[in-house]
Amino acid sequence: MLEKLEAIVMRTKDYGETHKIVTIFSKKRGKLTAIARGANKPKSKMAAITQPFIYGDFLIYINTRGLSTMQQGDVMYSLRKIREDIVKTAYAAYIVELTEKMLDTLSPNPYIYDQLYFTLKWINNNEDPSIPIMMYELKLYDMGGFAPIVDRCSACGAKAGSFLFSIREGGLLCTQCCYLDRDAVSLPDTLARLLYIFSTTGLERVGSINIKEKNKQLLRQLFDAYYDRYGGYYIKSRKFLNQIDLLK
Repeated sequence: MLEKLEAIVMRTKDYGETHKIVTIFSKKRGKLTAIARGANKPKSKMAAITQPFIYGDFLIYINTRGLSTMQQGDVMYSLRKIREDIVKTAYAAYIVELTEKMLDTLSPNPYIYDQLYFTLKWINNNEDPSIPIMMYELKLYDMGGFAPIVDRCSACGAKAGSFLFSIREGGLLCTQCCYLDRDAVSLPDTLARLLYIFSTTGLERVGSINIKEKNKQLLRQLFDAYYDRYGGYYIKSRKFLNQIDLLK
């Protein structure tokens, strides 16, 4: 079946001397992998459209039982600044790899698709994407069924007061329940409220994000530890991203 799909290029791999295997995330069909014949030839029209992070329109012959075939494509938004900057590339590679690992093949998720696009666009156009990436991660965790509880105490359900974040208990703990996890990390009240906003608000609704650097670092440490406990997938690009952050 030949279909025109709006999609984001997630990953490419050389196949022989002249072809590429391209994994895309489409709004209509979800994640799929297709062969782009001749895409590695110097003058191929497919070379530009098969670069990582390209957002475009693709004409693809869908094979539900195997490898699909990419016939042609048009670039709608190149997100060129990502590929020209090693730090932006590292951030983009991380969220794309995480998304790819958590998506089932040919299982559409328009909301996650839109949020991935908005996050890549933010990375392309802004200097610090750390908070948008965490906003996106929370939505991915929710899709995967292991999102932390951030709207109430994970033990008693209390919604008011001060909170700590517990990796072991899977989210927020109020001060009355903090005895359940002596390793729970105390959160500033504003940060606890922001976690709920991050989990429920689409990035397209956000104009600017201002958070103290120490709070960004605290959240990043908590997110990494939380994913290590519940995520289940090894994300190769996260190691590289952490090395980039150390250099920064």
